[in-house]
Amino acid sequence: MSEIAAGAIGLTGGSEYDESHLIRRCREQDTEAFRWLVLRYQARIYNFVRRMVSDPDDAEDVTQDVFLKAFRNIRRYDGRAALTTWLFKIAANLCVDRARRRKRRGDAVSLDESYSASFLVPADARWNPEQLAVAAEMKQAVEAAIAAMSDKLRPVVLLHDMEGLEYQEIADALGIPLGTVKSRLFLARGHLQAALAPFMGGGNEE
Repeated sequence: MSEIAAGAIGLTGGSEYDESHLIRRCREQDTEAFRWLVLRYQARIYNFVRRMVSDPDDAEDVTQDVFLKAFRNIRRYDGRAALTTWLFKIAANLCVDRARRRKRRGDAVSLDESYSASFLVPADARWNPEQLAVAAEMKQAVEAAIAAMSDKLRPVVLLHDMEGLEYQEIADALGIPLGTVKSRLFLARGHLQAALAPFMGGGNEE
């Protein structure tokens, strides 16, 4: 990947590097054009995959597989959805397939800490040891909640809350109806709310 980045210093967004032009070249199996697309989207795809799988090395492997599969199937991309949506669709499918294989083997699965940390750690937690301890417990609770989610719920909440995709984009990426996206996101947030209830005054303890 660093070799690609090194060769991209002159990227200016001109017509030569216009996405539609690059896609046309990729359909002709132009590997150089595809290198530019990888450069543009590898970080975003990796960040999503990293939050779907627990091991950074596995995440790198899956990300590489995403782009290899995209290159092999670029002729199937019809342009009706954004290219990023199409890439997320490939990534989500590969992550789900991998999770199913791991479950069959009985491997442990955990959530990347960066997901929960992004919205659970108070801004001033570093100055307050008690708050920091509570935040750590909250992170563990959210990790457990998302780890317990089905493979149907996890990508929906990640794509919406972490990647900022709209409902329709998620529907396109996951190949599910719009209403299903909304219902799955509602269920996923319900799981998270239940996990955080003890920290938000939702418990009934004396």
